[in-house]
Amino acid sequence: MTEDNRFQVLRNDEDQYSLWPMDVEIPAGWHRTGQEGTEAECAAYVDEVWTDMRPRSLRERMEEGAGR
Repeated sequence: MTEDNRFQVLRNDEDQYSLWPMDVEIPAGWHRTGQEGTEAECAAYVDEVWTDMRPRSLRERMEEGAGR
């Protein structure tokens, strides 16, 4: 792949992110975030927004347990 390849950022229902080539079909369970660009641009976006690597379901369980 070259720097000219275009990517998009996908997110799943667990709030996990993935870089995905624009010309490849999006897999089931993943959704577009609207961020598109070079691989480096998309990776920078993911670094900025994905600050908690834990899946959403784990975060929610931990928050419920902390409230007890």
